[in-house]
Formats: sequence, structure tokens, C-alpha cells
Amino acid sequence: MGIRLKALPDQVMVITGATSGIGLATARKAARRRAKLVLVARNESALRIICDDLNMLGAEAIHVAADVANAADVQRVADAAIERFGGFDSWLNIAGVGIFGKSEDVSTEDMRRLFEVNFWGVVHGSMVAAKHLKMRGGALINMGSETSDRAVPLQGIYSASKHAVKGFTDSLRTELEEEGAPVSVTLIKPASVDTMFVAHAKNYLEVEPQLPPPVYSPDIAADALLYAAEHPVRDLYVGSRARLTGAGAQLMPGLLDKGMRRFMIPMMKTDRPPRDREDNNLHTHRTDLMERGGVGNAPREISLYTSAVTHPRTTGAVMVGTGLALAALLQMRRRQRAQI
Repeated sequence: MGIRLKALPDQVMVITGATSGIGLATARKAARRRAKLVLVARNESALRIICDDLNMLGAEAIHVAADVANAADVQRVADAAIERFGGFDSWLNIAGVGIFGKSEDVSTEDMRRLFEVNFWGVVHGSMVAAKHLKMRGGALINMGSETSDRAVPLQGIYSASKHAVKGFTDSLRTELEEEGAPVSVTLIKPASVDTMFVAHAKNYLEVEPQLPPPVYSPDIAADALLYAAEHPVRDLYVGSRARLTGAGAQLMPGLLDKGMRRFMIPMMKTDRPPRDREDNNLHTHRTDLMERGGVGNAPREISLYTSAVTHPRTTGAVMVGTGLALAALLQMRRRQRAQI
């Protein structure tokens, strides 16, 4: 059975992590395109405000307060979608949390909690979604990261969770394909995005952290997610840096290690004192209703790479650009070997 995805105005879409950042940007864009929405997050008051705003603008949205780390909560989300709309056509696992700090400094309790949200939240959502979508067709879209391909220092457990999300997503996709299920399974891999990620993360550093540049607008990630809801696609990178990081991890991991040590660690630290370590949303929700967190320098509002991938008429151009980038990486690798 082939995979046929509905146009967005004909879809019912479940979005986790819908009260801030990429999830909130995606919900607003999907509402403008008249998709019916089931919005999910821990913060019920924020969810209610968002749904009221969207419904006043002519959308049709409901909310379910849920912790994606809890399998029973996730099942309640599916039940609510079925009760209100008769089912759903796309399920977007966007909810996530972060931790900054050296791995040896981070408590095991915090590591486990991050995995409960970032990995098990995706597993719970994927299992519920796959069961339903196998019967009616649709899209399962999981939020990975450029760290799904290459771990970064000072975000060790976060990188591990995104590696795990990639492994699980790739395996589930293959299993569904083997049985002929009409389900598109996509992994989204963003580079740094200007969201509330840093403000919400638990910080073990001696200074306030920041995301390494370039930093992209959450609208770019939202556009990629909505594209995957209408077009069967395996992976989508948000930002050319994410694509180059993935290529570098495969072609020259040693050289990338050196770059991480020399440049990445300093770029992730500011000169500002750290905020209170308990000011985070790892174990409970905090400030919501904001798409962007502010990153100092203005974020990039477009990604030529991602735009090219999601617009078939210009895909040829991005292939040429990617080829040139890979050629440059290979040349750098040859030079590195020649110096040994």
C-alpha cells in the first residue's frame, strides 16, 4: 500500500510541546492553514490560552495537558483526538528538554528525567500513533537534532537522547515499511534554533550557556515539520549547518573532534553569571507562550538549504551545493591525512 498524505487543511494534527518554541510556531502555522489541532504540553493554563487564541482566529483546536514521559498520558491524547475528531492524520513528537554541563557533573536523576522526556516521550507517542495510523494512513514526525548525527560537548545526555531517537525512528520506519503500513516516518534534524531551549534547560555550567551559531528561526523548523506532514520524506535537516555536521561526522570524525574542542565549547559559554540552577523546566513546566528566547545576534530567518529541499523545483540547486560542501570536506580530509 502506498503512502498518501492529506493536504494540511484536511488533516487532524497532534503536536506535543505545543506551548513554546518550535511546537508553538508549528501550531500557529498549522492553524493558519486550517488544520484541526490537538495541542499537548504539561502547562494546561498555557495550552488553554493558545487554543482560545487559535480558535478565535477561526481554527479548530483542542488541548490535552499531558507529560509525554507518561505512557498513560500519551494514550489520553490519542483518545481525545479520536473522541473529538474521529482520529488523527499526523502526530508530531516535538516536546523536549535540555541540560548544559559536563557529563560527570550532571546528576543521574536529571539524566534519567531528560531521557524520559526526549526519548521515551517519542517512543510513547510513536507507538500510539503507529497503531492508529496503520489503519488510516498518515505521518509520524519525530524531532531529532543535528546531535542525532554528531554529539556535542556540554550537552552529552541531550546528544545521547537524540542519538537514541534516531535509532528508534529508523528502526520503526523499516519495520512499518516491511509490513506495508501506509505510514510516513520522518526524523527532523535542526541545527541551533532560537527557542526557549536555553532558558528552559537545566544548567550545570559556571556561566550562562548559549547555542552555537548560526541560530535559525523556529519558523524554519515549523515549515519543515509541516512539509513532512504532507510529503513522505525520510529525514529533513533544518539549516545547512546541521547537514554539514552530519556529513562531517561520517567523513572526518577526528577533525570534527578537534573543532569541537577548540571552538564548540567556548561558543556555548557566555560571559554572564549563571541563573539559579533550579530555574528550568526539566522536572516541571516554567515560562511558556513564547516561540523565541533571544540569542543575542539576530537568528537567520531563512535557510536556503532547507528551502531548497522542501521545494522540488530548486532541489537541484541544493544537490549541487551539498556536493560542493562534501567535496570541500573530502579535500580537508585529504590534507589532514597528508600532514600525518
